Amino acid sequence: MDYCIKYRISLANDDNTHDTDDKLIQRYDTILKESALLSTFSGILFGFLLNMAINIPANFALIDKITLIAALYSITVAASLFVMPVVYHHLQYPYGSFHKFKSRSHRFIILGLIPAGITLYLGLELAIHSLLGFIESFILASLPFILVYFLFRSRKGQFL
Repeated sequence: MDYCIKYRISLANDDNTHDTDDKLIQRYDTILKESALLSTFSGILFGFLLNMAINIPANFALIDKITLIAALYSITVAASLFVMPVVYHHLQYPYGSFHKFKSRSHRFIILGLIPAGITLYLGLELAIHSLLGFIESFILASLPFILVYFLFRSRKGQFL
């Protein structure tokens, strides 16, 4: 009888271990899925910009070429940072601390969002500049980002 109780307790502990392992794997999986999504986004954007750089439109001014080069560099940095959680996962696996993995992956992704935003701004500026003047395009390209900023701040009742 004692053997049966010990066996049941052992099975219950194994189930708890598997539940814990499953939750841990889901947490890793979530971070890696976010990284994969952002890497795909930045890869597609890089492809569009690279295609534009290879097939430069005839009406591109020097400032447009400089803006395009800056956008290409910016999205390259963003894509590299978005891939880093996956690289870190493979270099450090198995690691002892999920918290360490999570905080480093979070830093890589946050740092990647900055050049990705710059690339989106520069890409929008290039598109608007083909229709309007230089100054107008830089001002109008900033409007979506200003709107997002205010929407982000207003979610908690903070406007400035």
